[in-house]
Amino acid sequence: MKGRIYCFFAVIFSVMTLFAGSAFSAAEAKVAVLNPRGIAPPIRLVPMAPRLDSLDGKTVYIINIGFGDTFLPEAQKVLAEKYPKTNWIFKHKAGGYFDDDPKLWEEIKAKGNAMIMGVGH
Repeated sequence: MKGRIYCFFAVIFSVMTLFAGSAFSAAEAKVAVLNPRGIAPPIRLVPMAPRLDSLDGKTVYIINIGFGDTFLPEAQKVLAEKYPKTNWIFKHKAGGYFDDDPKLWEEIKAKGNAMIMGVGH
């Protein structure tokens, strides 16, 4: 009986020695861990356009992206009454808010001095 107990403890000791040896080698191995959120690119700050000193003689575009069909034309009328020396141009932007409209942007850059964009309802 004592022989079996000694044999059992010898097997347990051997198994523990094997696991301890593999644990030491595992501690030496290095694992690269990556952040699942990734690395955000740096934010590019774009300053606001300089403020106009006056609206007299300027061209201001009022851009509708589809939500201001009733409000923006009325706003254009009110602004035209309040600022009669300003040229107010009402335009519809192609696509939704996030869609690009290069033709419209080029027209505004070439002919306009300012822009008002109606973005919601």
